[in-house]
Amino acid sequence: MISLYIKKIDGVGFGVASDEEKVFATTFGFNKETMLRNLLRSIPYNVPFQHLEKASPLAEHVMALLRDICDGKDGSPRFHLAINHLSGYARRVVKTVSVVPVGYVTFYGSVAKAAGGGPRAVGSVMASNPFPLIVPCHRVVRSDFKLGGYGGGVNVKLEILKRESRGHASRREIPVGNKKLSIFPVEFVLKRLEKGKR
Repeated sequence: MISLYIKKIDGVGFGVASDEEKVFATTFGFNKETMLRNLLRSIPYNVPFQHLEKASPLAEHVMALLRDICDGKDGSPRFHLAINHLSGYARRVVKTVSVVPVGYVTFYGSVAKAAGGGPRAVGSVMASNPFPLIVPCHRVVRSDFKLGGYGGGVNVKLEILKRESRGHASRREIPVGNKKLSIFPVEFVLKRLEKGKR
């Protein structure tokens, strides 16, 4: 049985769909009904679920991690994400985006080079990312360092990225399987946006 739990922390709602061992979906936002819809959309079909008023220990742990990531803190999950019900391609994209560390962004095209497919296919997977914040789709931007889309709105994406700024100065490559993923400091995005305002 999958349990759905939503909790407001400091004015922001966070939600999780989980069983006793795995997390099936996360969400965050300001509208409880929208968050509940997002969780239901992301869990596997034909699996019974319930809406809980009291969180399990796993759900509380996930809530704390979601809040930390939203606040720009470094954090990695110490629990299993249930991804077996996703398509093989979506699993590859989710795993690739998961390795982008705090303080960096990558491009849709860079994810495509590492996971396969094209930038639009990556964008489609990110648009239905079942694990926002934990799988940091907010760290995937366009190749001109513009923000691109985001389910929570581009202003929310920008605010999270500002909080994740760590003062890094240069591009890096990180291994993803037998390929490499190019990552860039968040500062490149912030400078690009600042230039656009002038």
